[in-house]
Amino acid sequence: MIKKIFFFLIFLIIIIFVREKLKINNFNQPLIKFEENFQNTNIIKDVKHISKDSKGNEYIVNASEGEIDLNDNNIIFLKNVNAIAKLNSSEEIIITSDFGKYNVNTYDTIFSKKVIVKYLDNNIKGEYLEFSLKNNLMIFSRDIIYENKDSILKADVIEMNIKTKDTKILMYEKNKKVNIKSKN
Repeated sequence: MIKKIFFFLIFLIIIIFVREKLKINNFNQPLIKFEENFQNTNIIKDVKHISKDSKGNEYIVNASEGEIDLNDNNIIFLKNVNAIAKLNSSEEIIITSDFGKYNVNTYDTIFSKKVIVKYLDNNIKGEYLEFSLKNNLMIFSRDIIYENKDSILKADVIEMNIKTKDTKILMYEKNKKVNIKSKN
């Protein structure tokens, strides 16, 4: 019985000593800080999100960095964005931009700053693009330059139905006209 009490006391002293040693050396401190930082972080490096809708369209979004919106976990703010829309009804649409706002539920994406869209032999450059697979809609605005092998077009807004390819090209001000130049 005395041996059991003696071993118990030694065990208790070791536990108290180790516990005090940990407090003195602050071994617990980095672990607590790590957990706090981990819970508060919302930055993602090398973002890649692949989604497919019920119609079989595939949408791939890549970015060098993403930041999850703290008010809505479905929204990711992106930097250096590269997206590919592989649509059943047409050829691939490739989109690049400096920034983006991506909804992981609806796949709707807003691209901004140095936006470039490549589709077949067509290139569209501008500063702002709203892209919605759900609504089959692409609305390009701000300093738009549309180029293909035959012509160059400058406008304020291009609205395109992704499925039907119906397109509206317009200017904000009624007294200004869409500028089209032939390359030939």
